[in-house]
This record gives sequence, structure tokens and C-alpha cells, in this order.
Amino acid sequence: MIKTIRIKSHLALSLLFVALGITGAMAQQKKPSTPAAAPAAASAPAGPAKPGIKPYKDVITEKAKTDKGMFKVHQVDGKYYYEIPDSLFGREMLMVTRYVKTPAVDGTYGGEELNEQVWIWQKRDKQVLLRVPSYDNIAAKGTDMYQSVKNSNLDAILSAFDIKAINKDSASVVIDATDLFTKDVLSIGLPTAVRTRYKISALDEARSYIDTVKSFPINVEVTTTKTYRAAAAPVDESLGSVTVEIHNSLLLLPKVPMKPRLADDRVGFFSQAQTDYGIDAQKATVTRYARHWRLEPKDKEAYKRGELVEPVKQIVYYIDPATPQKWRQHLKDGVNDWNAAFEKAGFKNAIVCLDPPNDPDWSPEDARYSVIRYFASNIPNAYGPHVADPRSGEILESDIGWYHNVMNLVRNWFFVQTAAINPDARTPKFKDELMGKLIRFVSSHEVGHTLGLPHNFGSSVAFPVDSLRSAAFTKKMGGTAPSIMDYARFNYIAQPGDGDVVLYPGIGEYDKWAIKWGYTWFDTNSADEDAKILNKWTIERAGNPKYFYGQQTGNPIDPRAQSEDLGDDAMKASAYGIANLKRILPNIEKWTFEEGKPYDNLRELYGEVLAQWNRYMGHVRSNIGGIYENDKTYEQKGDVYTHVAKAKQQEALRFINAQAFATPTWMLDKSILNKFDQAGIIERLRGAQVNVLNGILEPARLARVIDNSAKNGDQAYGLTDLFADVHKGVWTELASGSNIDTYKRNLQRAYIDRLGFLINKQDTPAPAAFPGMPAGPRFDATTSDIRPMARRELKNLAAEIRASLAKFSNPVVKAHLEDALVSIQNVLDPK
Repeated sequence: MIKTIRIKSHLALSLLFVALGITGAMAQQKKPSTPAAAPAAASAPAGPAKPGIKPYKDVITEKAKTDKGMFKVHQVDGKYYYEIPDSLFGREMLMVTRYVKTPAVDGTYGGEELNEQVWIWQKRDKQVLLRVPSYDNIAAKGTDMYQSVKNSNLDAILSAFDIKAINKDSASVVIDATDLFTKDVLSIGLPTAVRTRYKISALDEARSYIDTVKSFPINVEVTTTKTYRAAAAPVDESLGSVTVEIHNSLLLLPKVPMKPRLADDRVGFFSQAQTDYGIDAQKATVTRYARHWRLEPKDKEAYKRGELVEPVKQIVYYIDPATPQKWRQHLKDGVNDWNAAFEKAGFKNAIVCLDPPNDPDWSPEDARYSVIRYFASNIPNAYGPHVADPRSGEILESDIGWYHNVMNLVRNWFFVQTAAINPDARTPKFKDELMGKLIRFVSSHEVGHTLGLPHNFGSSVAFPVDSLRSAAFTKKMGGTAPSIMDYARFNYIAQPGDGDVVLYPGIGEYDKWAIKWGYTWFDTNSADEDAKILNKWTIERAGNPKYFYGQQTGNPIDPRAQSEDLGDDAMKASAYGIANLKRILPNIEKWTFEEGKPYDNLRELYGEVLAQWNRYMGHVRSNIGGIYENDKTYEQKGDVYTHVAKAKQQEALRFINAQAFATPTWMLDKSILNKFDQAGIIERLRGAQVNVLNGILEPARLARVIDNSAKNGDQAYGLTDLFADVHKGVWTELASGSNIDTYKRNLQRAYIDRLGFLINKQDTPAPAAFPGMPAGPRFDATTSDIRPMARRELKNLAAEIRASLAKFSNPVVKAHLEDALVSIQNVLDPK
């Protein structure tokens, strides 16, 4: 996903994830078991109909409209009958529920997924039961634990249907499925979160109905219109209700699950976890499957010889018919670009993007088709979820969500990161050719998610900072980072005069390596055999920054694994970036000019300059208390966790003192601000500076500083060093007696407040993480050295202020310092 990771599972989304994903490594895998379900019943014997079961012709009359497919679907007098063949009892099917149409409310759009659930139809006496299996705990058939796991994982019954008739000719039974879609069934209707948001009390059956039911060879597609009674109805509360159109796709899962691929933390793939009790281990073992499409070579012998071979089944995406014509080819190019990566896995023409077929039965909601959905929305985002087989991790289908306003998002990024060196970006509206390139970049990123790849926030540190100023280097590397799955964005490091450097990220070496790892076909019998080969490949690439994977977290511990950054030195890269911002700002009015328009673009892009500056501060700050994380297995030498060197942490804090805590006056050009700012800049800059400060004096970060000192002694950057260096930056004027401006006074007050927080806050929750991504350990600041060090700092600060008061004559400054003393006393001795 582009901005907020949103992954449907989900990560993401992150999440993802996004979308936006479940991550992790799987230890060992045997042949997947079939979930516990009663065996399929035999066909009913010939003879008189049982009580309650009518002759077939009395139920499926001559008036029936029949649609043949996975099930025969019969429509008779407003009712819908499913005719289920005996061969499909006990088979797993995936039910995918999506919006088709929604109210005019931002945040919900046609095509977005609501739920996934596996269904198994079971015939029992005169009934058909619809069961929902669980895959959390497994044990393969034939293992000692199989029966025990089966006994402890009874499949829930979602619904029960009386058998209405039996078709002896086709060995099938008939049930009335109407109520399944006209009654309020939570798993195939609006989810709990939406019901809570709109205060929904019940489904209004009088205003709900089935639109269509269509049966295809491996799926049944149902579209319904549902009206819910809602106390907080969107759009117009006076209606007291909300109406949505919902699509339910029931997709037959493969009879034999795909051979899974065991996930590995050293290579980024979305994954799904199970506890496998069938493994020969002395504890329950969590195994995880990397999610990927099933790609198998048409010509296996040619593939083994190293020739590029087409897959048996190509990965196919379709363009939503609602997509504007002029952007379609760029979206297609973003899909087709991944063929270069699949060639590293031995496949040619592995993936393609097409216009929708001229077929009245084709639907973007059909679970057999993967579609790039175009949403008429002012949300500046895009996301790439996928639907996977819970037994094996096989990706079955994906729908990329593309919001119209993503174009404004990439315009802002491209302007603020490249306008200093790129004339094409110096305009409020980009030419279609340029916007097409940006759309292609976003498309490629989102397609990567649908192929199983999460964000790789560790990729962007692979290239030396000054190399990104080289046209030859960036062209050779094909972009600004080895992975388009990073949030590497555009080349803000390049300076005027650097020449024709590459400004965009592209599908790079890491992406090609990840596809090779996830999609190479092996002529083996088990995932364990594959894992041995993949482990060898991974170890061969260990230590090469081009192949480093840094997972996405909400609060990065490893300074290499963060978003929006470029290059291997955050301080140097950010200095170049700020130099470019200083070139943009004096020209921002000219470059955003639109005749007859108010200063909306000026306001928006000025805000982007401030936001970009704030990102640079975050990139640098992550080095303070940072810990490098290099996932390893037992056969790999060296540490997994290594603290950032003391000198680098000191350099990072010196940078922040100079660029953030010293008032950045270059952003305060009143000739620009007076065009749109109504006394708001003081608060905006205060918020940005305080965000930097609080991020440094964050309990989890300070805990890592303490950990470093405990392990490495004087070689570590300790709490004493950190507090002293922050103090110098925030309270510089006390020693010199120079004026303390409005912005610095705000920062100093925030400093006292933050130390008060460290002293009096009783418990600190774990750092926030994106959905599906790990958070750091919980940390109680009151049991550590943080509280006494913060108290000591405030006492020393109070003494310094008292000693310095005579240096200041400005009454506002003196009042500020006197108030600071009162604030310190209130923290140290609260009444």
C-alpha cells in the first residue's frame, strides 16, 4: 500500500496490509491435512421419497430457471435452490464477501473485501449442514496426533438446510438456499465494525433481496441488496437505515492443496501461521506458509535445463471498466514490469494485465478474477490485498484498490522531493506523461503486495548516499533502491548539476531475488526439501545490503528499516534533502501559480515541505538508541542484534540540535506565509519540533539506551550523554544569554513537560505497530534509570535557569524562564 499499509487477512494492512499481512517463519511441514468433517454420505437409495423429501420434479418444476455450474442453481417462484452433487460434500470452498455498491461515504467503496471464510457442505440424514473449519491447529493424517487434533477442532455449524429433493440421475441433493442470503447472516453481510459504526440493530428483510445468483464451473456468485436499520445512518440519518449491495463468491478450493513454501524471516513474504501437532517435536510447533501464486512450468524438462518456460497458469489481472482510459496502459505496465522478476524464477510471460473481456457474465466481483479496481474517492491512497488458500498459502485472487486521489499524493511527493532539480515537477498540475510514470510506479508497488511481498523498509539503505547523485550509478541500478516494495519514493538526494539521475524507484535486485525465492519451482516432494535449498540461497546472499529485508513496524528499532528514506547515511542524506527544500521554498509561489485560483496549492505544498523536513528528522532520530537487526539461523555466524555505534548516535543528535532545535528560520518566510497563514505557523512548527523531541525522549528508545550501557559500558551512548546533548540543543541560550525566540520558548516548555511525563507516567505501552506487524516489548519507565535521570536533569536545569536569569532583560523571556521554574517545581513536587 502506498501510504497506510492495508492488507486484508490484514497485515496491513499494514495493514497494510494495508493490507494491507501475517509474517513469520515456518519450521517444518508435512502433507496438509483435510479439516475434520464428516465423510460425504452416499446417494439416497432408490424408492419412495422419505418423509419431508419430495420428488425432484415437485421441487424443481418446469417453471425453474436453471443455471449450470459448480452447483446447479434453480430459481423457482422467487426461491433459489442449490443442487449439490455428492462429489462436493466434504470439499473445502472459500466464501469471499465484498461490497458491490456503497453509500456516498468516504472509506467504503465497491470492490472492497468484507470477509473470507472456508465452508464445507456436509450431508447428514435429511439435512445438509454448512460447516466452518478452523486451520489454527493441524496434524497430518497418519500422524499420532491426527485424531487428537481432530477431536479438539470441531467445525462450527454456520447453517442447516433440510433436503428438499434428491436427483438420483446426478447423485445430488436439493436445498433451499434463499434464507442464507435474505436473512441476517453476519459472516456474509456487514461486519461487526460497520454495524457498530452505524449503530445497526437488524436487517430489514422487507427492503432486502437477492439480485442475481450465477453458477460457474468452480464458483457460485451471489449479489444481494441489503438494508439495515441504523440509528447512525451514513449520508442521511433521517432515513434510519443504510442500504448496500454485497457480493458473495463461493470458490471451490483445489482438491489437492499446493505444496506450501515455509516462510523465512530473512526474506519478506506475507504468511499464515498454524500450530502443527503432527511434527516430530517435543512441543507444539508453529509453522508458517509464505503466500504466493501457484506457478508450475508447462515444460518441466526445459525448466530443469535452465530455459525460461511459460507457466501452466498465468497470473492475470484485469482493468476495472470504470478506470479512465488515459491511465489504463500505465496501470498495465506496472503489472507487466514484474515479468523481469519472474524470469529470475525461470518463468516467462508469468503475469499480464488485460482489459476486461466482452462477456456479459464477466464481473469484477467474481472471485476467479483479479482486478485493479478504480474508486471515485478523494482518499490519497492505494492498496493491494489478496485472497489465499488457508491450507497452503496459495494466492487465489487479488483486487488492487486504486483511489482516484492517489494522483494528488504522488504529485505532492514528487514536487517536494525533486522540484529543486527537476523542471517537470515545478507545476501544480503534471503533464499526463509524467503522471502516467508515477501511476506506473504505484501500480508496480501494489502488484508486489498481491504477489505476496510486504514492504521491505530495509532496502533503501543499500546504496551509498553520494552514489544516488550519480546518473551512471542510478541508471545501472534501475532506480533509487533495490526494492520497489520499500517506501523509497523519489530522489531527494540529487543536487542541482548532478545531471540526468534516475528519480524513481523501480523493480530492483531485491524484488527479483524475492520472486526467485518465492516462485522457483522445485521437483521435490515436500516443503522441507525446498526449505533446505532456499536456506542455502539465503545464506549465500547474507551480508549483501541489496538483499537485506527490513520488516515494517510502527516504531522502527533498526534505523535501516524505516519508511521514506534513501541512502546509507541518514544525516548526510537529510542534509542534502534540506538543502533542496531550501531551494524549493523561495520558488514555491511561482511553481504553484494558477491564474484566477486562491492559494490552496501554495498552502498544501508548503505543508508538504514541512512534512518532508519532519521525515528527515525522523530518519536521523532512529539512529539514537537504534539497534541493527540481522535475522540469522544457527549456521550463520555473528550477532543478530547490534547497537548503533556511539559516534553515530552522537552525530545524529548534533544534526537534530542544528536542524530542528535551533529554530529553522528558513521555513518562516513571511512573504509566503502571509498568503495563506492566519496565525497558525507557530503552532505548526511547535508541533513538528515537539514531535522530534518527544520521539527522542521516548521510554522505549531510552530503554534501549540503558540496555546498550548495560551490555557495552563506556563504549555505549548512555543516558547521561543523551540528556546532556539534548539539553545543549534545547537550552543553548542559557549559557550565551542570547534571545530565546517564540519557537524556542515553546520547545523549552515542551522539554519540561516531557521530563515530567517520564517522571510521573506509571506505565508505557508497547510501541504502536501496523496491523499484523510486531510491536516492541512493553516497558515500565518507573522501574528503570529513566525516572531518576529525568529528575536529576530537571534539578540541574532549575539551578542553571536561576543562575542565568540576570543575563536576560526581555520581559517576555524573563517571564518564560520564571514560569519554567514554577513548572519544574510542580513536576518535582506535585501538590
